[in-house]
Amino acid sequence: MLAIVALALAVLTPAVADATPASASVRPAVSVSHGVADAATSIRPTTLAGFNAGNIISDAVFTNNSTMTAAQIQDFFNAKVPNCLGGSDQYGPIICLKDFRQDTPNKTADAYCKGYTAAGGESAATIVYRVSQSCGINPQVLIVMLQKESGLVTHTWPSAWRYAQAMGQACPDTAPCDPSFAGFFQQVYGAARQMQIYMAGRYFTWYAPGNTWNILYNPNTACGSSPVYVANKATSALYYYTPYQPNASALAAGYGEGDTCGAYGNRNFYNYFTDWFGSTQGGSSANNPVGFVDAVTSTPGSIKVRGWSLDPDTSSSISVDVYVNGNGYRTSANLARPDLSTHYPGLGINHGFDFTVPAPIWGTVSVCAYGINVGAGNNQLLGCVSTSSFGGSPFGAVDDVSAGKGTVSVSGWAFDPDTTDPIAVHVYVGGAGTPTVANLSRSDLARVIPQYGTNHGYQATVNAAPGNQTICIYGINVSTGTNSLLAPCAQRFVPPATDPGTTPIGRLDGITVAGDQVTLRGWALDPDTNSSIAVHVYMGGSGAPYVADQNRWDIAAAFPGYGPAHGFSIQRPIPPGGAQVCAYAINDGKGGNVTLGCQFVAPVSSASPFGVFESAVATAGGVQVTGWAIDPDTSAPIAVHFYIDGVGVPKVADQDRADVGAAYPSSGPLHGFSAIIPAGPTSHTVCAYAINDAPGTNPLLSCRSF
Repeated sequence: MLAIVALALAVLTPAVADATPASASVRPAVSVSHGVADAATSIRPTTLAGFNAGNIISDAVFTNNSTMTAAQIQDFFNAKVPNCLGGSDQYGPIICLKDFRQDTPNKTADAYCKGYTAAGGESAATIVYRVSQSCGINPQVLIVMLQKESGLVTHTWPSAWRYAQAMGQACPDTAPCDPSFAGFFQQVYGAARQMQIYMAGRYFTWYAPGNTWNILYNPNTACGSSPVYVANKATSALYYYTPYQPNASALAAGYGEGDTCGAYGNRNFYNYFTDWFGSTQGGSSANNPVGFVDAVTSTPGSIKVRGWSLDPDTSSSISVDVYVNGNGYRTSANLARPDLSTHYPGLGINHGFDFTVPAPIWGTVSVCAYGINVGAGNNQLLGCVSTSSFGGSPFGAVDDVSAGKGTVSVSGWAFDPDTTDPIAVHVYVGGAGTPTVANLSRSDLARVIPQYGTNHGYQATVNAAPGNQTICIYGINVSTGTNSLLAPCAQRFVPPATDPGTTPIGRLDGITVAGDQVTLRGWALDPDTNSSIAVHVYMGGSGAPYVADQNRWDIAAAFPGYGPAHGFSIQRPIPPGGAQVCAYAINDGKGGNVTLGCQFVAPVSSASPFGVFESAVATAGGVQVTGWAIDPDTSAPIAVHFYIDGVGVPKVADQDRADVGAAYPSSGPLHGFSAIIPAGPTSHTVCAYAINDAPGTNPLLSCRSF
C-alpha cells in the first residue's frame, strides 16, 4: 500500500502525479512513492536528528486512541486550511478536508476493529475519530498518514480522486486500486484495520519486531540496503506499508528530495508527526517553545511575518525560523511584547518578532514559522499561512515591433513584482542590445496590476543593421527571479538607413508563346527592400510596367526575411511579324536596373478545332444536343457554342468519350458534349461551333433543325 506523492503543503503545487500505490498484503516490489520527497513543503524541520529507522514510533503512541477528540481533530483541520479555494474540476466539486462529509456504512466487528455503525453526513474529523476508536489506532497517526499519502490535510483545492485513494490503501503500483476500498471512509477504515493486521504479525514473514532486517533504501536494489533492528510492532507495520528506509541524503533533505536513491514515506511520517504532535516516543511537550503567528502581510517584493515565541526553559529571546516555499530565514523573537507578561510571568516580555523576507514568486505561497527549542523539548511549529506573494521574475508584454530605415521600434509594458519602481528593458536586435526604461504612463495597467501604479510602459527606437533581424525584448530582473523574455522573439526586415543602390536580382524562368500571345514567368527582388518591385516588359520598342508581387514560396525560403511576393507572370500580345521581348527588374531607389532576359518571339499559327454535331432532339424546355469537339493544339477540353435563333449558349466539351479517345489518342477522351439548350415550343434550327483554344477560326460543326 504505497502512497501518492506526499504533500506537506499542498496549496503550493498542482495536483500530485497519479502514482499508484502498491499492496503490502505480501512483500511488495514498490516504488518510493508512499511519500516521495516533498518539494512542495515549506517546512524544513530539525527533528530528523532523532529519527531511528528501527523505532520510528512507539507501540504506545501508535495505538493511543485518546490523543484527540473529534472536535480537536476538526479544529486541527480548520487551522491547516483557513481558506479553501473551492470550485470544481473534471472529477467534481473541490471540497477541502475540513468541509468534507459523507454517509458512512456499517462495518462488522472482527479481531482487528470493533466495527462501525452507519451514519449520514459525517465529517472527515468524525470519521477519523470514530475509526481510531474502533481500530485502536492513534488519530494523530491517521492524520499524518492522510497527509503523507495524499496531502489532504493541508490541500486548499483537493480533487475528488484524492479522497478516493486518501490513504493509499489497496492501491498497488502494478494494478488499479481495489474499488471496494475506494472513498474516504473505506480508505481510512481499511488502512487503520490493516495496521492492526500488520501488528498482529500472523500472516507475514518480514520485518517482525525483535529481529534485524536488511531494509532497502529504494525499489532499485542497486541503491543498496542496511541492517535495521526493528524494535516494535508499530515500526514493523510502517515497513509493511512502506518497505523502505530513508538514506542519508533523504534524511539530510528534511522534507526535500535527496539523491536518486532516496525514499521518503517513513521519513515524512516521522517529519509530520513530530512537527504536528511532538515526539513519536511519547513524553511531555511542556518544554517545547510556544508562540503564535499574528499576521502575514504581502507587499511588492516582500512578505512580513509578525508574532511571538518563547521557550518555557528560558527568559531569553529565542530564534524563530520562517520558511517560504521551503526557503528558510532566521530571526530572533526579541521585540517587546508586554501582553505576554500576564500569561508567562517570570519569562520577560522580549519575545515578539516582526520579520520581513523576500517574496519568492508571483502567486500563492505558504509561510510557516517555527520556534527553535532551547534545552529540553523540540522545535515547535507556530503556524502556517497561505498568502499572496508579489515577487519573482519580471512580467510584461510586447505591443508592437516594427522596422524602419535602419531602425527597429518597439513598445509595450513591463514590471518586476519585487518593486513598484520602473525597471530596465533591453532590446536586442541581431544580438546587439540597447537599454531603455519602462517608465511611461499606461493607464490600462491600473486594472491589471493596481498595486504597482501605471508608469511601466516602454517605447523605444533603436538602430539596426539592414536585412532580416531577430528582435528580442527582455524585462530586467530586480531581486528574486531572473530576466524575462517578454514575448517570443520577432522577425523583421530592416531596410538600410540610406539606400546603397544595390542592384536588383531575379530570373526569367520561361517564355512561352500561344497564338499571338507571349507569357513571361520569373521573379525579381531588390536586396534593399522586402517590398515587391517593378518589372518592365518591352515588346520591340513598346514597354509596359508590371509588379513582381505574386507569391513564390521558393524565393521566400531562399531569401529569409524577404517574403514570397516577388514572382511575376506577364502576358503581352505579339505583333504580326514578331518582335524582341525583354524583361527588366527595376531598382526600388538608387542603382541600376537589371535585364532579366530577352528573346525574339513570333505568333504561332493555331490549328482549327474539329468535331461532330451528332444529334439535336427536342425535349421539354429545349433541345438535347450531343457530339464531340477537339482542338489539335491542346488535349484540354474546349468550348462549344450553340446558337438558336441568333442567341448563343456556351458549353464545354469535357465529357468522357472513349470512342473519341481511341480515335485520337493524343487528345484523350474528355471531349464529348451532351447538354440541353433552352428553346421555345416551335420549330428551330440549332448550330454548333467549335471554339479555338487560341487565336484562329471557330469552325461550324453543323446545324440541325428540330
